[in-house]
Amino acid sequence: MAEQKKKKKISKSKSKNTKNKKANNKHLFWLWFKILLFAGLIVGAAVAAYVAYCFATLPDIEKAVERTRQPSTTIIAENGQEIATYGSVYSEVIYPYELPEYVTDAVIATEDRRFYSHFGFDIISFGRAMITNIIKGRYAQGASTITQQVAKNLFLTPQKSIKRKVQELLMAFWLEYKFSKEQILTLYLNRVYMGSGTYGIEAASQKYFQKSSRDLNMLEGAILAGLLKAPARYNPAAGKKRALERASVVLKNMVNAGYITEKEREKALKMSIGASIHDKFEGGKYFADWVYNEVNAYIGERENDINVYTTLDKHLQTQAENILRKTIWANAKTKNVTNGAVVVLDMSGAVKAMVGGINYEKSQFNRAVQALRQPGSSFKTFVYLTALENGWSVDDEIEDYPITIGKWKPQNSTKTFYGTVTLKEAFVRSLNLATVDLSRKISRSDIIDTAHKMGISTPINDTPAMVLGASAVKVLDMAVAYASIANGGYAVWPYSITEIYTKDGYPLYTRISEEDDRQRILDEDAVEDLTEMMEEVINHGTGKRAKINGFAAGKTGTSQDFRDAWFVGFSENYVAAVWLGNDNNSPMKNVGGGTLPAEIWQKIMSVAENQK
Repeated sequence: MAEQKKKKKISKSKSKNTKNKKANNKHLFWLWFKILLFAGLIVGAAVAAYVAYCFATLPDIEKAVERTRQPSTTIIAENGQEIATYGSVYSEVIYPYELPEYVTDAVIATEDRRFYSHFGFDIISFGRAMITNIIKGRYAQGASTITQQVAKNLFLTPQKSIKRKVQELLMAFWLEYKFSKEQILTLYLNRVYMGSGTYGIEAASQKYFQKSSRDLNMLEGAILAGLLKAPARYNPAAGKKRALERASVVLKNMVNAGYITEKEREKALKMSIGASIHDKFEGGKYFADWVYNEVNAYIGERENDINVYTTLDKHLQTQAENILRKTIWANAKTKNVTNGAVVVLDMSGAVKAMVGGINYEKSQFNRAVQALRQPGSSFKTFVYLTALENGWSVDDEIEDYPITIGKWKPQNSTKTFYGTVTLKEAFVRSLNLATVDLSRKISRSDIIDTAHKMGISTPINDTPAMVLGASAVKVLDMAVAYASIANGGYAVWPYSITEIYTKDGYPLYTRISEEDDRQRILDEDAVEDLTEMMEEVINHGTGKRAKINGFAAGKTGTSQDFRDAWFVGFSENYVAAVWLGNDNNSPMKNVGGGTLPAEIWQKIMSVAENQK
């Protein structure tokens, strides 16, 4: 009996403990539920507050639509090929219904296949992209809809941040609410970046195919749709082969989406594509930068997109770049020469070629117009011309003996002297001592005046060493100065722009020939005598390596310790200045004006004269 009571007591105790445990568990459950609920509410409130903040800081939509842009400037070579474009190129508004159906199909099949069914955000594409990125462990696939791209391109910055992504979604939802799908597609097709400075499908079509987007064939449409993934990489100007490979992928997307058949895809791949008269050639970038900086001086500030037609000879430019680059590369280690510059003019001063360095991608510093380098003996031309204009004869004698002026003791490059010599002999041999002697018998200020009136724009120090090229000059200036000798003694002003038009063909500037208004600045007889002396430099003097088939006259120049090496001269139709040196002004190894610069000059001028 006692034992039964004991068992009942134990049973009651267990039952009570069980009830207590259940009560405790229930209490804990509700406690955690409340904690999690509270935490969820806090997180939700924080997210809501952040979304509200992103919404409140959205840019002004009206201002974003009216955002100003830099007018585009397209620099075009003499033959009509595009050299470079600066600024942003837009065109007229094109509506989707104006385009061939396969063009919009190509865009939608590639960029946003469910464009007409989603609400601005494609959950399916987003989920697929997330899985792909997780599997690959990197960002390998995106999921932005066309609406999101419009929101980002039209209203937001490309900066990657959580705030920008939230704003992009909010803006996409707003766009979907505010506009129809056709209106959103219109915004996209007219404002999306399409490479080479172009925005919108019409501007891109005109640039790459020289036709309206209304007239695109299926392959051309696929090319434009394909470049949207990476405009800089897949546009036809950047690489036709890559553009066609990408277009093949787009056409396959169209098959998969049911827009075209496999047979239509194969037919499209065989279609021809239009080519713009503004097709770029690789080169002329230094020239294009120089021209672009000059445009406002011709037409002032402007709001229109413009085409600038120039004097650049595409073939000569390409050859000059290649010749300079290959010569320097071949001698970089043995001669310690790393850079150079070339300017080629015709007799009127038109710039036919300009090379500002051997690698534009690494350095945009234009050594042809920005660098100041010592001209060495190529400056002697101004000394001897001044003497001839002051009544000296090529057969008059000067002294080539050791000279000391204060602490300065000039020497000839041969470390010897030649006694009494004629002006002609001293010039052809490029004798330093004889030149200094001549300068002491004429006015140094007259020499400086001669150099300046011929085109040297930089200050020239009135010192004894000036006559041997101690004052730094520009490569372009040296070419201009020698051009006034080449044309018989008339002033030359370098120019590069012949015409400027708006994109729709309205003329803004046309160069007028100055042939009848030439200004004589040099004595005709003095120029004739100097030209004969310069011709002898090439035939029998320091410039023998510059000899070409036909007439050629020029002068070598080498600065102290071989820091600068020049050859400047002219042929029957062209003037060219060549400079070699190092940007850090370190000495080269025995590179004088009569060596590599003369060889480069000879090759470039042979090309120039042979194409006449």
